[in-house]
Amino acid sequence: MSERTTCCVVGGGPAGMMLGLLLARAGVEVTVLEKHGDFLRDFRGDTVHPTTLDLLDDLGLGERFAALPQSRVDEVVIPDERGGAQRVGNLSLLRRVGVRHPYIALVPQWDLLNLLAEVAADEPAFHLRLDTRATSLVRENGRVVGVRYATTTAPGAETTGEIRADLTVACDGRHSVLRTGSGLPVTEYDVPFDTWWFRLPRRPEEQRATLRPRIGKGRFAVVIPREGYYQIGYLAPKGADARLRAAGVESFRADTAELMPEYADRVDEIASMDEVKHLDVKLNRLRRWHVDGLLCIGDAAHAMSPIGGRDLAIQVAVAAATRSPPRCSGAPSPSGTSAGPQPQTSRVRLGPPDHAPQHAARRRGTADGPPAPLLRLMRAVPAAQIVPAYLVGVGFRPERAPDFARREPVPAG
Repeated sequence: MSERTTCCVVGGGPAGMMLGLLLARAGVEVTVLEKHGDFLRDFRGDTVHPTTLDLLDDLGLGERFAALPQSRVDEVVIPDERGGAQRVGNLSLLRRVGVRHPYIALVPQWDLLNLLAEVAADEPAFHLRLDTRATSLVRENGRVVGVRYATTTAPGAETTGEIRADLTVACDGRHSVLRTGSGLPVTEYDVPFDTWWFRLPRRPEEQRATLRPRIGKGRFAVVIPREGYYQIGYLAPKGADARLRAAGVESFRADTAELMPEYADRVDEIASMDEVKHLDVKLNRLRRWHVDGLLCIGDAAHAMSPIGGRDLAIQVAVAAATRSPPRCSGAPSPSGTSAGPQPQTSRVRLGPPDHAPQHAARRRGTADGPPAPLLRLMRAVPAAQIVPAYLVGVGFRPERAPDFARREPVPAG
């Protein structure tokens, strides 16, 4: 079975869903293929930064997003050299530079993706295909012209076909099938640590929402406050997964209690090591993100580690939609003017994300604490906390919604 669309987006994560929504609002016939039947996958990138909150406002979705269950973080606290804690990032200071949302919202990724899917479904040009995975690229005369796919129709049963497109966008993650098929060379960087995700209960009286890293000998943890629980990211040397699991859950509980003694009264809630999810951390990038007819974005273009990462996938999706939105032939633009000629997709130019924080984390590993001079500066000049807050919350090159995608606010409910 062969089908046709203007743009085929492979992968229904943050990058794919945002790109699909923006292109549909530009009048582009876009089909998003998502291999799962829903978005319910735990321990994903659940932070939504001020830049993305501004973007949601521009898209008319700010009120609907604010109605989702969430917690908000407006400061980053790290251990200091005296055994105490030092605030190094004060996001509330971002009000001074005109940031509308001076905090990080912590929302389950599936809630954000469901919101984008609901809104995109109102666009006649948008089509979402669940339970559909891309299996390979389709090429003609050296150009990518679409993908072959398999759709799960029942347990153990699939139908296959191909969908042809003027532009195919790989948003299918760090193990991208399309990137592998493209032949684009990947630059890999050594990462000395992996991450293990798990939950601990959050007491009703623990109201303060603070990102609070914990540093121990050879290991590191980040405590992310969520509604009703803490999401813990535990970092240890790469290759330690087999050792941790062989030692068993009692050993892991004891290690967690030692690293985070304030939560020692609840580590028994970790029932088994099955509740501790291992993430093989990768740091890589494509130097060139495209071949003729194919563009890679998100983790397919630049896999990021949990250290120093921001919600770059959404920002890159906005950049892709803004800089080179392919339009349906003869389709009117939102302003009523002719869409104009379709651009050459091989000329798409997107700057790679800033990997500097990632490389810094790679070099330092997990055992070192923050530099003492940085802590002394933050204590002596509290206003200096706006600098790391800006880098974490806004970054060097924030994207804003293109004019064709902006809408009036839609009330929640």
